[in-house]
Amino acid sequence: MDEMSFFKRLKGHFTTITTHKLEVQRLCFKCGLMKQGLLHDLSKYTPSEFSAGVRFYQGYRSPIDREKEVKGYSFGWLHHKGRNPHHWEFWTDRDRTTPTLIVYPMPFNYVLESVCDKIAASKIYGKEKYHDGYAYDFFLKGLDRKTMHEKTARQIGELLCYLKDNGEEKALAYYRELYHKWKKDHSFEI
Repeated sequence: MDEMSFFKRLKGHFTTITTHKLEVQRLCFKCGLMKQGLLHDLSKYTPSEFSAGVRFYQGYRSPIDREKEVKGYSFGWLHHKGRNPHHWEFWTDRDRTTPTLIVYPMPFNYVLESVCDKIAASKIYGKEKYHDGYAYDFFLKGLDRKTMHEKTARQIGELLCYLKDNGEEKALAYYRELYHKWKKDHSFEI
């Protein structure tokens, strides 16, 4: 474990997750996702996620990554992804007759929340290096897009690319417009 004191990790983790939650909430509200913005990541305050977050807090990346390095898995992450449908991993199941993992496409409202989550996380961990293309660049480097459902990966990639090319204000207005179209007709696709 790092030399950081318990109280410094406690304060740092609480500040990080609260700042992140409030930024996702702000972004979600601008997209029209009021309820999702309010409820976003509340499970991070539960004992199973919060205690792991404090224990493995480093300040420059997610404690989940450190917990996985130390333990080989993250109980906090397993708890989190099972309760938060804005994570593509929530939309997985297994075929009971084969060892095949089934990955379902995310409904568009959760795709938008996921995009807001990625933008906020990029701001929190990217700090002064953050720019409108930061989340898109991070997404392209990640293995997530290679494992998630192709429709979900395409939508997230296109929405983050729109942010990169047009800036936050214009992107959020565009996301809101898409969300309202989707609310009227769930078969609507970008």
